[in-house]
Amino acid sequence: MALVRWSPTLPATQWSPWREFESLRQDIDRLFNAFWNLAGREVLPVEAMWAPRVDYMERDDEFVIQADLPGMNLEDIDIQFHGDTLTIKGERKAAYEGDSGYQHRERYYGSFYRSFSFGVPVDAEHITATYKNGVLEVHVPKAAEAKPKRIAVQAS
Repeated sequence: MALVRWSPTLPATQWSPWREFESLRQDIDRLFNAFWNLAGREVLPVEAMWAPRVDYMERDDEFVIQADLPGMNLEDIDIQFHGDTLTIKGERKAAYEGDSGYQHRERYYGSFYRSFSFGVPVDAEHITATYKNGVLEVHVPKAAEAKPKRIAVQAS
């Protein structure tokens, strides 16, 4: 935890860079609205850029990628393997469009993609993916030549 010098003008909550980005976005929206005289029109919220949280594991015989994708449908998730890169793409749609009476909104929505490169050859034909309880799990098996080989040590 970092110590922050107290100032009567600063809020009592902890500083967050994301809150600063949101404030900057609102300032830019006000600038554009004033420039194009859009003040009387409703401006729809901009889709947030987001990337799902991912766990990436390497085991002896495979790589495992687990991505948190809560609230997404299977048809909104796309997984592709090209060269030595696995790419997970998708889009989470907002539950309600427009204002809909929100008081506060923190959940991200919109398009995303994550790419993963493997430093060893993989068996692209046997890549599998499952989606359960909002977690996508992708298993990428290593090619036979990339798997570790145990060498027996003999006494001399």
